[in-house]
Amino acid sequence: MLAAALLGSQSAAAQTFPNYPITPGQRSTAQQVAQAGVPLSELSPNAPERYTIQRGDTLWGISGLFLQRPWRWPELWGMNMDQIRNPHLIFPGQVLVLTRIGDRAILTFESDAAGLPTVKVSPRIRAESLADAAVPPIPLNAIEPFLTESLVVDEAEHARAPRIVATQEGRVLLSRGDRAYARGQYGTADALDGVALTTDGGRPLVHRIYRNATPLIDPSTGETLGYEAQFIGQSQLVRSEVLREVDGPDGVQVKVEPATIDIILSREEIRVGDRLLPEPLREVPVYVPRAPASAQSGQIVKAYGNALRFSGQNQIVVINRGARDGLERGHVLAILKDTERLTDTTDATRPALLLPGERNGLMMVFRTFDRVSYALVLQITDGVKVGDRFVNP
Repeated sequence: MLAAALLGSQSAAAQTFPNYPITPGQRSTAQQVAQAGVPLSELSPNAPERYTIQRGDTLWGISGLFLQRPWRWPELWGMNMDQIRNPHLIFPGQVLVLTRIGDRAILTFESDAAGLPTVKVSPRIRAESLADAAVPPIPLNAIEPFLTESLVVDEAEHARAPRIVATQEGRVLLSRGDRAYARGQYGTADALDGVALTTDGGRPLVHRIYRNATPLIDPSTGETLGYEAQFIGQSQLVRSEVLREVDGPDGVQVKVEPATIDIILSREEIRVGDRLLPEPLREVPVYVPRAPASAQSGQIVKAYGNALRFSGQNQIVVINRGARDGLERGHVLAILKDTERLTDTTDATRPALLLPGERNGLMMVFRTFDRVSYALVLQITDGVKVGDRFVNP
């Protein structure tokens, strides 16, 4: 994850960490800052002279301690590139020291030569992944369900998705360990449409089971941007879907034999009519908080959390811009309050007033689809609601 780094050349321990990418632009910015330091005007008014990294810290929070604009993490990294070689690794116990020189500032580690605190252990073998202890860029526990379970599909993909068509012994509800039958094709044997579920040709064997594909509606246009699929379980394909010839009263007939699946995970009861989509590839999420390179503007489509109408800090929202609009994981966006209409009670004519939309907070995109994205609210003044606008930070 994003953070500071170890001193010296690549050690055997450092080589165990994933090689997270650093864009040329971020490296260039950091190199420029490393040559001269950061202007004092860029520092947070309450920037501490020393700060010890704590468990539970995030790079976003640490950057916000020292910089007015936390998404500008390359400046934090570039304050001392001699010590901070890899901005993806920072650990609890490291001490950051802020030094002001003239109208500039630099950031260094107060630590041993390895950049890591000394830990004493008793004489027995212990193993602990340093990667697991590294400070993440944002609170990953807040977004984990939306990384592994949320899925947005378009109308055509939803319509073509294979579905469960039958159960053993006429069961109404299915759970882990049960067997069921599914079809990827539609229609009768002489007029089939769709793609059959098969175990041949490297086709996916594990599928996500979903229900209630809820439309995501653009607040401005009323257009359906996609369908959010409710994850309820996983299935394993056991036997392919085939067409089989059987003897009938009028001769040989062609019958559709559905695929056989086993339920390997269930979050809730599964039933006939639920649909299947191939299990996506697992990937290690890499988040580089930064401002979008292109101009962005849009609206909140949906909000999650305990509040049905308003979202707060560390809650998730869906926005009506996605990959086709140039949004990427890590892009930081400013949230604006909606414009407010009211009557001027100080004027006898009672004219209507339109208060401008003020900046309300910041959010970071952590997952994108074609036309929508998920974002985590990082800073907020008032609650966020559906229809609120966002722009570049």
